[in-house]
Amino acid sequence: MARPRISRFSSLFALTGALFLSATLSADDNTSQNSDAAVEPVHALAMHGKPAYGPDFDHFDYVNPEAPKGGRLRLAVRSNGYDTFNPFIVRGIAASDIRTYLYDTLLVSSADEPFSAYGLIAESIETPEDRSYVIYNLRPEARFHDGHPITAEDVAFTFNLLMEEGHPGIRNYYAGVEEVTVLSKHRVRFDFGETSNRELPLILGQMEILPQHYWQDRDFGEQGLTPPLGSGPYRIGEFEAGRYVTYERVKDYWAADLPVRQGRFNFDLIRIDYYTDETVILEAFKAGEYDYRREMSAKNWATAYSGDRFANGQIITEAIEHQRPAGMQGFVFNTRRDKFSDPRVREAIGYAFDFDWANRNLFHDQYERTDSYFENSELASSGLPEGRELEILERYRDQLPEDVFTERYAPPSTEGDRTLRDNLRKAMALLREAGYQVRDGTMVHQETGEPLSFEFLLHQKAFERIVLPFKNNLERLGMEVDVRLVDTNQYVERVQSFDFDIVTMVIPQSDSPGNEQWNFWHSSVADTKGSGNYAGIQDPVVDELVKLVIQSPDRESLVTRTHALDRVLLHGHYVVPQWHLSVDRIAYWSFLERPSTTPKNGVDVDNWWYGN
Repeated sequence: MARPRISRFSSLFALTGALFLSATLSADDNTSQNSDAAVEPVHALAMHGKPAYGPDFDHFDYVNPEAPKGGRLRLAVRSNGYDTFNPFIVRGIAASDIRTYLYDTLLVSSADEPFSAYGLIAESIETPEDRSYVIYNLRPEARFHDGHPITAEDVAFTFNLLMEEGHPGIRNYYAGVEEVTVLSKHRVRFDFGETSNRELPLILGQMEILPQHYWQDRDFGEQGLTPPLGSGPYRIGEFEAGRYVTYERVKDYWAADLPVRQGRFNFDLIRIDYYTDETVILEAFKAGEYDYRREMSAKNWATAYSGDRFANGQIITEAIEHQRPAGMQGFVFNTRRDKFSDPRVREAIGYAFDFDWANRNLFHDQYERTDSYFENSELASSGLPEGRELEILERYRDQLPEDVFTERYAPPSTEGDRTLRDNLRKAMALLREAGYQVRDGTMVHQETGEPLSFEFLLHQKAFERIVLPFKNNLERLGMEVDVRLVDTNQYVERVQSFDFDIVTMVIPQSDSPGNEQWNFWHSSVADTKGSGNYAGIQDPVVDELVKLVIQSPDRESLVTRTHALDRVLLHGHYVVPQWHLSVDRIAYWSFLERPSTTPKNGVDVDNWWYGN
């Protein structure tokens, strides 16, 4: 899939697995391992169907190709800082947005299609109907910032380096590749062992290409805060670890005039400041310390954006609709813990979360309850399974809970005549079924006497106002609940090491789910440090459904198979769903200007420019 962005400053690198390959060199530009005579080079690939933009397109519809270059954009992130400029390894916290600004990729995904990719470093792509291999033909003019050409050797070197020394998540993302072969200076081929994975030519195109001549004599895991060599629209400028980092626009950027870069990356300088306190970061924006803010707090949006600068138009606020899948934001259970191994216990805990109360009293009725891992898209399951989806699920009926077939999934509610007391009664019944009872006011296991106790791990203080009422409801059931607030660095390390009971996570989704689903749900990565399988799911049915999603031959089957996966995950009660929005809430100073068209994926400040 096109890599989804939880936000501009997501710090967790969500990919997993294992594979290492080698490269070979052929002297002939037209040499390939099999006969490719019938395969014509194309300018773009779509996951299913045809790309929306033809070979002669000038720019994407959602940019302003006449946008002026210049000025500066100041951004901010709430974090304890960063300690590395290498975003490809598990160690450390990388500087915000370094992958976007510093590195170019073989292909670029458009933001107004489910999943289509167009040539950037690759001028054209060759792949047969069964997509059993892909050849990328590189642009001879592609350059790193030091003027060194980007070659097929760099592509193969990057792939092998990341497989051998990169973040453990990368390996599974590219699983299915059997061999990478350098055919000539500007021609590289990847052969796939699994020909039913149609996504591989597109996701390989998302790989940021690293310079072999720079890295071959350096320690990839020890680069630290030495600015690395890139090829993208920006290079690292001034920085102070823990406080700020700047990106300076490359004035002779080799790809500036390509259609996929027209109207993008318009600011001469981008500065990202780091703040540790949410109140301070908001007040800094209103004081003019930075220029653009995406508001994630309903309370702030309802109460904090007022005053003279808003009234006189110096600061503009907008809620802009988008059509991207919202994914799943929820309280995630670590099922590696024995206490959460029983789905009835997980379901019972979910009955104590009163979203409707929180929405009224904390969120100013701004949110909708999430009831799908693929929320806000046609990929979300609904009702009861039927048709082709039912046929798929019937294969696994003896391994699935009966309610997958008989009950429409809906998270607990206190709307209408339903009350929290009713929900707590249901929770108590589930806990009794799971072997728990209340002794002296404490929920304990009937056989072991162990209390049902656990901890919510947070890194945002603002989230305490949401978790504490949940905690109070759980304590009414006799559970022992702690809430622990840690700094961002410690939070990331604990999440990557699965050292938690319950955390709030966003599991992002695109409109074209594929290989990343393996990283989110597959048993093989449940114990891989840094994987996106936060819940530790190890379910053979989920494994099979993930494979089916990845192998979908067309859009119709992709939607149906995703419905089945979504339904099984929901009835597994691995998360307590929270909420979502179908708008981007943004605030910005009036000297910033943006295109008149917003793509389906929503606001992207990299399409904006400095106005008057």
